[in-house]
Amino acid sequence: MNFFHGCTALITGASSGIGAEFARQLAPHARSLILVARRLDRLEGLKRELDRPGLTIHCHTADLADEVQIEALLASLAASGERVSLLVNNAGLGDHGFFEESDWSRVRAMLDVNITALTRLTHALLPDLVRAGRGAILNVSSIAGLLPLPKMAVYAASKAYVTSFSEALRGELRGTGVSVTALCPGPVNTEFFAGAERPDSSDAMPAPEFFKVSVQEVAGAALRAVERDRACVIPGWRVCVVMTIASLVPIFLLRLFLTQRRARERGE
Repeated sequence: MNFFHGCTALITGASSGIGAEFARQLAPHARSLILVARRLDRLEGLKRELDRPGLTIHCHTADLADEVQIEALLASLAASGERVSLLVNNAGLGDHGFFEESDWSRVRAMLDVNITALTRLTHALLPDLVRAGRGAILNVSSIAGLLPLPKMAVYAASKAYVTSFSEALRGELRGTGVSVTALCPGPVNTEFFAGAERPDSSDAMPAPEFFKVSVQEVAGAALRAVERDRACVIPGWRVCVVMTIASLVPIFLLRLFLTQRRARERGE
């Protein structure tokens, strides 16, 4: 973890799950952690847990679905004089169910957080990284972004954006000393699944236990990938093997499978 020694890391969605685990694994090495989430009590609790001599921890409450709050966060960062050397765009929202039955405000918030906030923070902080000639951006995508996923159509599409954006940005930044890595985890035991379920739905998201990866393994694999300047990482060997095979399936066969699955779920 020498790459992260003395870094200043900004982590969105840091109040729980993978985001909090990033903070835990970076805390022994970083000089400063900037933790961003909606729940201040969770951030303050994490700050107390990680506090140590030589580490500065800043907690910022912000709803990243709100453009005004994003701009307020950026203004606060500029005023503090902190120069972020590691940006971890971890915050994300999900939604599970048929698109025509979705609530538009929920869909809009998902697009705002998963795409707009991630892009805005990257756009605002990247110039300083390039000027410094050293730094890293870690964008949390998902295996859902690697294939079309019925009943999670917008979420999967938003994560496809994250993966594509990360890859293109990585190409632009070659030779600048700034790396970009996309993290594509499969199912992880976090609050994400509960948050993605619709209040009036009894249709649980499928997530076989043998397919799940711990938050510790996900965060560790992601940080090692950043340190090794890897473009993309899929934590967990089972998940990686399955997704590698799935990516080789011809699209017409994939469409046939998805159509049959859709018919079964609708009871046709």
